[in-house]
Amino acid sequence: MQNKGLIKFFAIIFTLACIYQLSFTFVANNIAKEAKEFAKGDSQKELDYLKSLKKKDVFLGFTYEDVEKQQINKGLDLEGGINVTLEVSVKDVLKTLSNNSKNPTFNRALERATRERQGNQDYLDAFFDAFAAESNGTIKMASAEAFYNRTFEEIQLNMTDDQVKVILKKKVSESIESAFKVLTKRIDKFGVAQPNIQKIGETGRILVELPGAKDLDRVEKLISQTAQLEFWETVKPEELGNFYTAANDLLKTTEKKSTPAVAKVDTTKVKDAKSKVEDLLGDKKDAAKDKTKDLGPLFENAIPSPSGLIAYNVKDTAKINSYLKRADVRALLPASIANSKFAWGKTTAKSADITELYVLKGTNDGVAPLLGGALTDASADFDQFGKPAVSMQMNPAGARKWEQLTGDIAKNGNQVAIVLDNVVYSAATAKAAISGGQTQISGSFTLDETADLENVLRAGKLPAKADIVQKAVVGPSLGQEAIDNGILSSIIGLLLVSFWMVFYYGRAGWYANVALLLNLVLLFGAMANFGFVLTLPGIAGIVLTMGTAVDANIIIYERAKEELRAGLSLEQAVITAFGWKGAMRSIIDANVTHILTGAILYIFGEGMIRGFAITLLIGIFTSLFTSIFIARFFIDADIAKGRSLQFSTNITKNWFTGFNFDFLKIKKFTYAFSLVVCIVSFISFFTNGFDQGIDFVGGRTFQVQFDQKVSPEEVSNILSTSEYFDKAEAKTFGNDNQLKITTKYQIERQGVEVDQEVNKKLYSGLKKFFAKEISYEEFTNTQEGKKFGVLQAMKVGPSIADDIKTNAYWAVLGAMLLVCLYLVVSFRKYQYSLGAIAAVAHDVIFVLGIYSLLYKYMPFHMEIDQHFIAAILTVIGYSMNDTVIVFDRVREFLGGKSHHGNFNKIVNDSVNTTLSRTLNTSLTMIMVLSIMFVFGGDSIRGFIFAMLIGIIIGTYSSLFIATPVLVDTMPAADKQKIEEEHNV
Repeated sequence: MQNKGLIKFFAIIFTLACIYQLSFTFVANNIAKEAKEFAKGDSQKELDYLKSLKKKDVFLGFTYEDVEKQQINKGLDLEGGINVTLEVSVKDVLKTLSNNSKNPTFNRALERATRERQGNQDYLDAFFDAFAAESNGTIKMASAEAFYNRTFEEIQLNMTDDQVKVILKKKVSESIESAFKVLTKRIDKFGVAQPNIQKIGETGRILVELPGAKDLDRVEKLISQTAQLEFWETVKPEELGNFYTAANDLLKTTEKKSTPAVAKVDTTKVKDAKSKVEDLLGDKKDAAKDKTKDLGPLFENAIPSPSGLIAYNVKDTAKINSYLKRADVRALLPASIANSKFAWGKTTAKSADITELYVLKGTNDGVAPLLGGALTDASADFDQFGKPAVSMQMNPAGARKWEQLTGDIAKNGNQVAIVLDNVVYSAATAKAAISGGQTQISGSFTLDETADLENVLRAGKLPAKADIVQKAVVGPSLGQEAIDNGILSSIIGLLLVSFWMVFYYGRAGWYANVALLLNLVLLFGAMANFGFVLTLPGIAGIVLTMGTAVDANIIIYERAKEELRAGLSLEQAVITAFGWKGAMRSIIDANVTHILTGAILYIFGEGMIRGFAITLLIGIFTSLFTSIFIARFFIDADIAKGRSLQFSTNITKNWFTGFNFDFLKIKKFTYAFSLVVCIVSFISFFTNGFDQGIDFVGGRTFQVQFDQKVSPEEVSNILSTSEYFDKAEAKTFGNDNQLKITTKYQIERQGVEVDQEVNKKLYSGLKKFFAKEISYEEFTNTQEGKKFGVLQAMKVGPSIADDIKTNAYWAVLGAMLLVCLYLVVSFRKYQYSLGAIAAVAHDVIFVLGIYSLLYKYMPFHMEIDQHFIAAILTVIGYSMNDTVIVFDRVREFLGGKSHHGNFNKIVNDSVNTTLSRTLNTSLTMIMVLSIMFVFGGDSIRGFIFAMLIGIIIGTYSSLFIATPVLVDTMPAADKQKIEEEHNV
């Protein structure tokens, strides 16, 4: 092997780098474990504990925040928490842009777009098609009946429809971006350890993951409500001094006495403070001299700010809120500002942990004097001194209210607060009433701050409703169970594969096992380094990687054994086996087909399926590196030291040698068997159908655990009444005290209220099946250590279900097409590709047929969903793998001239020589899949079963379908030419 030293150097460097990267995961897990032990089930206490370590050094000079970012992140199916996909209502955005047009044609187009939108089609494109069909040229998009109005100045009457489409796409994109930013701000304040929010391409959908979140109703309300942009008049700090003093004195008598502490005050901030509030807080400097002085609950953690407002650390805001909401505290407010409301200011990069407390002058009806809907435009700008500013324009009604509001502010000497979702983003003064609706807001802004403020104002301008179209809730106990099952199945799978390799290949098997262990280190290290998320299907992908990691070693070892039997020395046999004409060509061809199917899976998959695809793809590359290079180091060391290496044991050395089975002789029987299976499968498709999961048809599913045995029939009958869901299905899921309940009730309707209604009806219908009384919160929320109630819940709306189904079709067809094209290029004869595609199509139909025939009778769920499609794509990859291994040997035998006999005999001889490789590769795969099936848990049992059946039938089809099809489609002239060359 050339450049052995360089390869060894890189192997050591990569291994050390991966171990170093994985050390962050171990440290983060230990800290998380300590936090749980400290909190004793109190989630807020646990979160506060972790937050307290954010900026502290915990490992090699890294803070906990740094360590947390570099660990392997666990998916919600392992961590527990809430995952939702929101879809910004483009329909509502278009209505707003049209100034709520009442034109019948326009509104029919909106409804038609909603009704006829195809899978994966953007709503906006569907609207363009619907508008063209409904209007039939009678009205233009730039007409007053559609988008030409005073509030939408970009549209001019002389514009063509194509020009309007460009502007509409831009405006919809801005609306989605605004919604994304608003959601990001909300989630940052929600209080979970590692929230994740990301836009899904250009679909208008936004993925939100909140690991550890437990209050489902609160989460849904938080993330789905429309952004509320408001303009309020503030109360001056000097008007509040007596209130704060009185409130603090009251709290001293009702709250538990605080532990005396020395207040830390930056005196430079209060040197010029003149307000009464600042004077009160200034007394805190004397507290440093008298440590026993009780400052009171309201002032002990208060921090003076240059603006004269009281500020607090973010972690203290919840406690202060609880004080200020009390009726007896609010009663102390002066009569003139009795209706006032409290709001916190936006934190900045310079003071990320400090926020100011604003008091907003209330109104009789509780509605802000001016709402965000009055804005028609907002943009980042520069003031007369060249400093960053923001310009905004109001509509006529808004301009009148703005003039009145700024006039009051100029007279009273206070400020106007720009408030989004009850967070004050800016507070500005006015020297006089501002007329005309054109205003510039300036101050000590940075460019980033003006960009943020512009987005905030735009969020008010284009109120975009965000509907929850997909939702998954996983309880922490269920996540821990998944982790335990995954670890157990991984360990057993690793031990089984390792034992088999040693049993079959002897010392060479030990070398393969070392390569396998290093492969796992590299795989996990790569996942940690690139920030990939580990999911339960991802663990299945890792276990599968253990089966395929030894695949290349098996191919190489079997080739080396053949060369040794042919009389070559150990060194020559190894060189040949590791060469392109030996095993390398088969290994590369097989793994390219894997990569293609894995890439398709990643492109068309979502969420956890992508996690499976990522681990599969990483595993392919790490397996190739370790199998080809690492095992070779040990083999070369044996050669250098003159040791004997047979690539077998005394028991296995003669297995499959001299085996001579005529595969082509029985092709009529295998054709007939496969044809019957396909016919029966197609009949079942149309009569029995499939158990389609909610991924494909839309709906809601709940995994509910009871504290006693329950009857699924009885639960189904009760929930299927008009009092509850009209129609619902309950099936036993794993244990006889656990059910999986599915319903399509109200799935067409969106909104938090609908989801809450479903949850409450489910609770009402099921609470009598519990032996002990269970509250709604205990039943619904996912608190730590939860054993009963809803352990997992999912919701998939009709629109996203159509997209998932469309993606699934394209994924399967795309994978088959790509692999066929590769085989045509690689083998340069379409007959090889035809044989492979026949085998793969046969395998897919076979697996689908089993699922269609047996889903009503099997003791586990056999749903056709995203996981099933991942399994089918994996089957395609591995079926191609087996076929390519056989075809590579067929090509080698047909291309050489050392084998005699007719065409069929040469092909049969080549297939017989691959049996050891084919069966060994399949056997390791079947072993690890069987372990996953038994120990992997109920949630992925159907997924694993599909792959298990697929691998078994894929091995059969490679030998008995693909090869006969290749032979039968080969032109007679080509067969004759080959026979003449081989029998000279």
